[in-house]
Amino acid sequence: MSQKDPCQKQACEIQKCLQANNYVESKCAAVLQEMRKCCARYPKGRSICCSGFEREEREREKLKTTSEGIPPPPQ
Repeated sequence: MSQKDPCQKQACEIQKCLQANNYVESKCAAVLQEMRKCCARYPKGRSICCSGFEREEREREKLKTTSEGIPPPPQ
């Protein structure tokens, strides 16, 4: 039996908020931040709901290192 995704509740809250606000992300900043906090609490890959947020974090790190003149790590 598979375990329930630990961040599923936050993912559902994001969907509800986006639907209620005509998909204007800025109106759902608080629930998006809660999702990021949830994803940060669990190891990578633990929550399928966090996959997009993990990818976002990798991209942010990549931009940060390139803007600082540090070459990105090999992939």
